[in-house]
Amino acid sequence: MSASFDIAIVGGGLAGCAAALHARRMGASVILFERGRCGAQASGVNYGGVRQQGRHPAELPLARRSRAIWSNLQSLVGSDCEFRATGHLKLARSDADMHDLAAHRELLGSHEIHAEILERAELRLRFPYVAPIYAGASFCPEDGQANPRLVAPAFARAARALGADIRECCLVKEIRVSEQGFLLWLAGDPSPVRARRLVNTAGAWGAAIAASLGDQVEEAVMAPNMCVTEPIAPLIGPNLGICGGGIYIRQTGQGSVVFGSGLGIADQHQLKARPLAEVTCEAARSAIAMVPALADVLLVRTWTGIEGRMPDGLPVVGPSPTLDGLFHAFGFSGHGFQLGPAVGAVLAELCLEDHSPTEIDGLSMSRFEKRPAASDAAGLHSA
Repeated sequence: MSASFDIAIVGGGLAGCAAALHARRMGASVILFERGRCGAQASGVNYGGVRQQGRHPAELPLARRSRAIWSNLQSLVGSDCEFRATGHLKLARSDADMHDLAAHRELLGSHEIHAEILERAELRLRFPYVAPIYAGASFCPEDGQANPRLVAPAFARAARALGADIRECCLVKEIRVSEQGFLLWLAGDPSPVRARRLVNTAGAWGAAIAASLGDQVEEAVMAPNMCVTEPIAPLIGPNLGICGGGIYIRQTGQGSVVFGSGLGIADQHQLKARPLAEVTCEAARSAIAMVPALADVLLVRTWTGIEGRMPDGLPVVGPSPTLDGLFHAFGFSGHGFQLGPAVGAVLAELCLEDHSPTEIDGLSMSRFEKRPAASDAAGLHSA
C-alpha cells in the first residue's frame, strides 16, 4: 500500500525544509525528498547575508516576516545558526546612488524597516576601514549575517524531530496527478507516495518539475563565486554591499572574511559547479578596493554551487497558475537565504489554509505570462 501524506515537498533547500517544519507545526503529515543532502546546493553555499535593505518591493513583505523568524531561530530550530544582527551597510559610488538610497529608505520605512543615510564624512567617521572613495551609504542596523552551512540542516532536523519524514539521497523519478492528489515515484521503489498537496522547492531544477506538471517558465542557472580568507582580528562590522551590485563582504564571528563577486560555472545536469580563478582574482581586487586593510590577508578557499535564476531576477513563490494543490518556490536568483524561513511559512499556509497573510502577489509565476520579457530587477536590489 502506498504511503499517504498531506504534503509532499521536493527539494531540501532552506525554503523546503522550512516548509516542512512550519507544516508539521500546523499539524500536517509531511514528507520531503532531497536527492542529495539538505542544504547542499544554493541554501548552503551562498554568501550568508541576512538583509532586507536593497530588496525589490515584491520581496519586502517576505523579507520583513523572515527577519522576525531569524531572531527566533534558537527556539524554533535549536540553534541560532550563527545569526548576528551586525547591520548592512550599502555604499554609494556617486550622488546619483545617494539619491537612490534615499528613495529606497522611504520604501523600507513603509515596511517598518529603519535605515539611516550616512553622508561621506559620517561614513568615514563611523566606518574608517571602508575606502574613502564612496559618496556615502545607507545603514540598516537590524540586517546581518548567518552561516549558510547550518541553517537548512537545522530546519530539517527540527522538522524531523516533530515527525516529518525527511528523506535525503532520495530521487523523485516521476510525478503524476490523480483524483486524490499527487503520486510520486522514487528511484528504486515501485510503490508511489501519495500526497494531497505538492510543494516544488527544487531550486535550479524547479522549472523542470513545474514543466512536468504543466507550468512553463524559463529558469537559468547561476554559480556565485565565493571566497573566504584566513581569520583576522575584528575589522569589519556590518555586512557590506554596494549600490548597483558588485562586491559584497562580511566578517564572521571566527574572524574569517567572506566575500563574493561574479559567477563561476555550473552544469545542473551533471550536478557540478566550480569557481573560476580569474573571477576570484577580480573579486579579491574589488574587496581590497572596498576595504584596503584586506590587501595582506591570505585567501584560503573559494567555492560555488548551483542556483536557479529567473528572467527578472526575482523568485517564483506561490500557487501553480494551472494546477490545484501545487505550490512553487524556486529560482531565487541569489535572494533566497534571508527569505527562506518565511517562504516556508507561507508555503505551509497556502497548502493548509489556502491563503497567507504575507503578500506574495508580485512573485507569482503568472507574472511571466503578462511580461514575458520582464526587465532585470538587479541594480539596487542586490547584495
